[in-house]
Amino acid sequence: MSDLLDARNGAPAWTLAAWWRRATPATIPLLLAEEWSRLPLWWPVAMACGVLLYFSRTEEPGPAALWLGIALAGLALLLGWRGRGLAGWGVSLAACACLGFGWCAWQAAQLPAPLVLPRTALEVTGRVAAVEQLPTALRVTLEGARWSEEMPPAARPIRLRLRDQDPLRPAPGELLRVRALLRPPSAPAYPGAWDFQRDAFFAGLGGSGFALGPAERLGEAVDPPAFAATRRRIEDRVRAVLPGPEGAIAAALITGSQNAIPAPAMAAMRDSGLAHLLSVSGLHMAIVIGLGFGGLRFLIALWPWLALRVDGKRLAAPLGLALGAGYLLLTGMQVPMLRSFAMAALAVAGLLLGRRALSLRAWGLAALVVMAWQPAALLGPSFQMSFSAVLALLAMAEARPAWLAGFRSGGEWWRRPALVLGGLLLTSLVAGLATMPAGLHHFGRLQLYGVAANLLAVPLTSFWVMPAGLVAVLLLPLGLEAWPLAAMGWGVDGILLIARTVAAWPGAALLAPPIPGWGLALASFGLVWLCLWRLPWRWLGLLPLAAGMASAALVTPPDILVSADARLIAFRTTEGPVLARAGAVTAFTRDSWLRGLGEASFREAPSRGAVGGLDCAPEACRFAPHGAAGPVAVLLRAAPARRGQAAPPVFAAGHCEGTALLLSAEPIRGRCGAVPRLDRFAVWRDGAQAVWLTPAGAVVESDRDRRGARPWVPPPPVPRNAVSSGAAAPPDDPAP
Repeated sequence: MSDLLDARNGAPAWTLAAWWRRATPATIPLLLAEEWSRLPLWWPVAMACGVLLYFSRTEEPGPAALWLGIALAGLALLLGWRGRGLAGWGVSLAACACLGFGWCAWQAAQLPAPLVLPRTALEVTGRVAAVEQLPTALRVTLEGARWSEEMPPAARPIRLRLRDQDPLRPAPGELLRVRALLRPPSAPAYPGAWDFQRDAFFAGLGGSGFALGPAERLGEAVDPPAFAATRRRIEDRVRAVLPGPEGAIAAALITGSQNAIPAPAMAAMRDSGLAHLLSVSGLHMAIVIGLGFGGLRFLIALWPWLALRVDGKRLAAPLGLALGAGYLLLTGMQVPMLRSFAMAALAVAGLLLGRRALSLRAWGLAALVVMAWQPAALLGPSFQMSFSAVLALLAMAEARPAWLAGFRSGGEWWRRPALVLGGLLLTSLVAGLATMPAGLHHFGRLQLYGVAANLLAVPLTSFWVMPAGLVAVLLLPLGLEAWPLAAMGWGVDGILLIARTVAAWPGAALLAPPIPGWGLALASFGLVWLCLWRLPWRWLGLLPLAAGMASAALVTPPDILVSADARLIAFRTTEGPVLARAGAVTAFTRDSWLRGLGEASFREAPSRGAVGGLDCAPEACRFAPHGAAGPVAVLLRAAPARRGQAAPPVFAAGHCEGTALLLSAEPIRGRCGAVPRLDRFAVWRDGAQAVWLTPAGAVVESDRDRRGARPWVPPPPVPRNAVSSGAAAPPDDPAP
């Protein structure tokens, strides 16, 4: 056993395989005892497992798991008090998982139900809670919105995009009235895609919409939300001094709002691997707190009387943290900022108590805080990429080799610059590798030159852009912010130059099939295993990490995708994806499909002709991806509608023989026995559809099948003639 433990320090120099051969089930308790100080780090991991289990269900659970978690936590404490530490740790993991599961269920039960929004245009009245600048217009968030005099104020806020030419400049706290068309949060673009309805449910948002006429101010600002007016004033002043994309990026770095950044600039930042600089995160929080801490220590040092009587470090640290708290509130308490602030608060507490400032325990406590505050954030890329990067960087810092201290203490002048340059390179590389699984899952893209771009842009942001922005905010009450904002703009110009240059390099952003959710979970578990343990068994984490990264190869994408309104139908052919349109459609669903398939573009379905297994004629297309002997799906095409009239119906008759599935953007009249059909009514009832054509026939999965009956999923709609009010069917509903 002592040999196994000594191997963690490299003596003897065994390979992992040799170490593993000497390990037996009987030695596992001894190994866990040796890792005793690392065991609490698995509590946030267990809580995350409980949160993921809650969101993976298709039915809403009750709060029983929360009480079970509390009981198990008490049992774990009892076992620990009686000296059975490892047993208590195992029970505590179960307790954390139950608490995560039950906490999600309890929080969901406390939130107001989703709003039932009208389907027609009407006048909406509400008080402005926030104002956001878009590239060409303003977007307002209205609280207590009403669209009829009889209704009570809406329990959830509504976001409205004002008209591009609207001259009104609303301010937070004002009462506003505008004629608008409202819509609920979007359903997933395909089964398993990102769930905007779930996101909006836990964020408290009721819906969105766009103005059809000019907005009207009905009253002056009354009790504007905290920091909303300040945020709006800062953004207006920044854009007045720095027009164009530079001002939009500068405002995003200060207030956290990226909505005003033009699409070309955003694309360059994304393809170069610098998009993380636009999302206020740990880097920005560290810069703000660090600048405040360093500046206050400098001011204390300038006052000898005070410097000789107090510890400048201990006095400046809480004040720097207070500056970070203000920045957190100004930027809207986004997930990376919450994580960074929680770790900064623990670091300050450690500094005041004479303990280590940054550690994996701070990371674990920050994860527990964020999941308790916003459990649904665990599913998003912001949480996953932020915590993965910090976990890998902290583990790397703990594992730094002994020779590094000797290298730093050398007398040659070049050692320190080389150490700084090597640290920047290694930090960018490690953070990029740690966030790669989440990036592949959510975005399906690989930024090959992100290390090079970050090597130049991160120091520019840290030592020029953010300090200038902080000075500008401090001088804004005095009206002296113009010159620091101008200096900030020069730095932003440099960042944009780096982004555009790197994004133009060949292969800067490669499309890749996204890894599935279970692959991301597997890779994340491997990363956590690799970083949390100290003994050689940590290297076993490379196995699930590699398996998760390769999991996309084990997933068969759908052969057919049908949008939630049936206006878009995609076919995965041997010559690339082909898209059939029916009427005007938005680019959102199309782009989501491309991202999910790992493709760059769609080919349009021909009106007549064949492409990769899809054989089209004006009245129908036959899709046989596996050859003539395989299953066949038939897309029935409606004849062009006359102006002002509905599209004529399509009929199944004549298309039944040898057909495994019928498709149409319009209601299909007639049946082909047991052959399934996906038409306008099917997607109206169950949302977007995905189809796999197998030798046994068509396997169909709907969005409702995937998500089930959850509080954020709208109930199945009811035909208009079945109820007097509620969800209505399409206006020309005949019986299907």
